[in-house]
Amino acid sequence: MNSLKIENMKNKSIGSIKPGTTILTEQPFVFVLKSKLRTEACDHCLERGKVLKCSVCQYVYYCNRNCQREAWSLHKLECSNLKQIAPKILPDSARLMARLILKLQKGGDHEKSYYSENKFRKFKDLMSHYSDIKIEQKRQEHFTSMCAVLFEYLKNITIPNSAELMGIYGRMCINSYNILDPEMNSVGTGLYLAASIIDHSCDPSAVAVFKGTTINIRTVKSLPSLNWQEIFISYIDVLNSPFGRQEALQQSYYFLCKCPRCLHDGQNLIMFSGVCPNKDCTAPIIMNNNGSKKDDNSQKCSACNAEIGKKYIDNYRSVEEFTEMQLKTMEQKSMAYLDVCKLCLGKQKNVFYKLNLLHVKTLDTALESCIELGRWSDAIFFGKQLIDGYKYYYGEIHPMLGLLYLKLGKILVYENKSSEALKYLQESANILHITHGPCHSLCRTELDPLLKQAILESSIINSNGY
Repeated sequence: MNSLKIENMKNKSIGSIKPGTTILTEQPFVFVLKSKLRTEACDHCLERGKVLKCSVCQYVYYCNRNCQREAWSLHKLECSNLKQIAPKILPDSARLMARLILKLQKGGDHEKSYYSENKFRKFKDLMSHYSDIKIEQKRQEHFTSMCAVLFEYLKNITIPNSAELMGIYGRMCINSYNILDPEMNSVGTGLYLAASIIDHSCDPSAVAVFKGTTINIRTVKSLPSLNWQEIFISYIDVLNSPFGRQEALQQSYYFLCKCPRCLHDGQNLIMFSGVCPNKDCTAPIIMNNNGSKKDDNSQKCSACNAEIGKKYIDNYRSVEEFTEMQLKTMEQKSMAYLDVCKLCLGKQKNVFYKLNLLHVKTLDTALESCIELGRWSDAIFFGKQLIDGYKYYYGEIHPMLGLLYLKLGKILVYENKSSEALKYLQESANILHITHGPCHSLCRTELDPLLKQAILESSIINSNGY
């Protein structure tokens, strides 16, 4: 009996499940390292560091002989093919698809992955959305170009017919997970058979975290029992509007979310809100996402009756359009520009409410830019402002909020502000010990040492009366 079965049996026996419980642990059916990381991370364990290339294909890299040996059962099927296409870089999706084809031809279609004591999934059980993909132009174009790559790459392999290929392609697209490093950055893509049983919600009850390529599904809410129909993770980044989330889900997974966050208008309206013109009022002015007043017949603040006129609405719309354009430009360039962020934030001052979605996204981008540039004082400033937004959009228990606290604590320790750092590191521990677990490398090698350092330095400062 494998560890997955034992763990699920244990969870069933205790009835209710507490936050921070690992309810599923699984190795990938197939996976690939991101090609942009192939020369700086191990192709097997995905750890970054000093790596040495495979002497045969000269394409993949490993951190040690042990990883190379463990990877050989699958890599031997692709090694000679990778050598033949050099110096070309194989697209990640094509390499994952090729690995699927090779594994299925070697009997992988019989492999079972258990999600309960006696329930399991095989590759054929995964949804393919064949009919949806067949009529979608963008996916069809991608599928056609991928097939051309595969025929060149797998010259000596019998490739399935087009219908079978599309079925494999659909299962890969719909069920793949981004494999994340401890700081929630994507380092690869993997297909997990058992984990594919879990549905999506923008208000999830569990999160997926990784130790190398191993996926761990951990609860972030109390659950009455281990009922897989009532366990949800988020397939997408929830730092988005309901429209943005629904669009992403429809494009990638062919469904629309019906969770409370998507259906409850009261939660959504504050995403498009401005600051009341009355400086003594802290209530948000609810706007439509096109910048107009929510209710054209009500031109006053609901809390203090301050007048909301055309000038206010036009100014809000102008700032909204400017911010959207700048954020989109930075996203397309995959670069965060601190001066652009500061310009946006300057325009947003006294216009956007603190929980306005665009304001939170701008703060998020500004923090990322500060960290890249080593602008620690600015990073602390923007990071502190970002906390309320993260709580609102991600929830009180989420890896991203825990990592934000960790970043703030780490910077403050570096800046010799250990007493202040301690508060944020303790908040981080309260979250990451639930989402990642106290034994996760992020907690053991980064959070816990920083926490101990901050406690020690704070006690010294307090004892000296500083």
